[in-house]
Amino acid sequence: MKAKEIRELTADQLQEKLKELDLQVFNSRFNAKMGQQANSGDVRKARKDIARIKTVLTEMKKA
Repeated sequence: MKAKEIRELTADQLQEKLKELDLQVFNSRFNAKMGQQANSGDVRKARKDIARIKTVLTEMKKA
């Protein structure tokens, strides 16, 4: 997700998306340990999206 797309969402939607991405990272790491991971870039993308969402949430709190 781009930062512009993230800023268009509400705080509740961002919290929900954050939970989904956390679960995705967990599942991807679990699958990687089990030897079933197809795309190793998924974890990196999800972690960057999590960071973007947390940054936007912090900006919303300060505003």
